[in-house]
Amino acid sequence: MVCMNNQLAPLNQFVAEMTELLSVPRTEELILAEGKRLLGALVSSDRWLPPEYAKPIPNKYAQYLLYCDPSERFSVVSFVWGPGQSTPVHDHTVWGLVGVLRGAELCDEFTFHDGNVHCLDDSHILNPGQVESISPTVGDWHRVSNASDGISISIHVYGGDIGIISRHRLSENGEIVDFVSAYDNIHCTVEMALPDPAEFDKLPT
Repeated sequence: MVCMNNQLAPLNQFVAEMTELLSVPRTEELILAEGKRLLGALVSSDRWLPPEYAKPIPNKYAQYLLYCDPSERFSVVSFVWGPGQSTPVHDHTVWGLVGVLRGAELCDEFTFHDGNVHCLDDSHILNPGQVESISPTVGDWHRVSNASDGISISIHVYGGDIGIISRHRLSENGEIVDFVSAYDNIHCTVEMALPDPAEFDKLPT
């Protein structure tokens, strides 16, 4: 991805601000609160995302890495759903933020206790510009579905390189199984898809 252009200025600025946020130890509560504000600004406009990171995949939702911090403190990922597509019920094991860029997404909440995953009977729709938090401390299990008739896109931020983290999901027969999501645009061993923030053009003031 070429990042030295005005189109990607919002993403470049977001990465720089998240890097600064995580440059010193902070509580998860503060990271989620400030990160939510920053991601809200990023998804307030959908003109910056290049079309190659907004393409659906016919047989499953797509997961495109946009940026991974060199120290794996955070990653930024574009998720793309075609009509009718959804994730399995799954967890994340790290803090995360989800901001809808286009379309709409239905989130069904679940919880894990007594060795099993239970439906919370709590569902909500996220529309463009809306952001929500996830983590093992505030709620980590959910299923996300495309709630629009067209393509739905959301930008996710995680407290690690989410494409290489071992997580858990429910199989089709309801068993909890381990999985690693990887990415649809690069091998998950690549450290970053964008240059280091220090190489970005001077950010607008």
